[in-house]
Amino acid sequence: MTLPPKPIIAIDGPAASGKGSLARQLAEQLNFAYMDTGILYRGVGLEVINADLDLNNHDDCIKAAKTLLKNIQSTTLNNPRLRDDDIGQAASIVAAIPEVRDTLNDLQRNFAKNPGESTNGAILDGRDIGTIICPDADLKLFVTAKIEIRAQRRLKDLQSKGITVKYDTVLDNMRTRDSRDAQRKDAPLTRAKDAIIIDNSDLSAEETLEMALKITKERLNL
Repeated sequence: MTLPPKPIIAIDGPAASGKGSLARQLAEQLNFAYMDTGILYRGVGLEVINADLDLNNHDDCIKAAKTLLKNIQSTTLNNPRLRDDDIGQAASIVAAIPEVRDTLNDLQRNFAKNPGESTNGAILDGRDIGTIICPDADLKLFVTAKIEIRAQRRLKDLQSKGITVKYDTVLDNMRTRDSRDAQRKDAPLTRAKDAIIIDNSDLSAEETLEMALKITKERLNL
């Protein structure tokens, strides 16, 4: 007997919106498999830097993406370096290259469709999950916050790692990244028409999770 496909939740949003933390917590609460698709692009960016390649050279970035995909089982995507702000900027650069995205798209789609027998479904977070990777997702959330709030969150995170940086610098970097993500020709950051917006500018992480859980249970009849 063929079992019905398991539900897919797509969570999109800009940098430091809290979408990653929300997706992880939601997956734990619902026993869904979770994929942070942004870490794949950070992995490509780190691969470019570690191999002394050029982030502005498309061929170098495509090569790095193929290397990451080839070694995905042995590559450590939990490297703390992946969370550094410069790697985030690198990820935004490589993510704007269509061939890099094409290289990683099938991996993400296969995960969404095959989350594992022991799970109840799949949750993926990124910037094009609801529009490109899983346009038929059962539930789409678009998590966002005012850019000033997101910059403050990123500043706090960097300072917790012992990194000295000015708020204005973080804010400028975030504006640059938001612009690059939104204006790239291939799979730009945009809200899917049927996505539910969660603006957590004035919400705590707990309140955001509570809201997302309520929406999810109602929409998916869980």
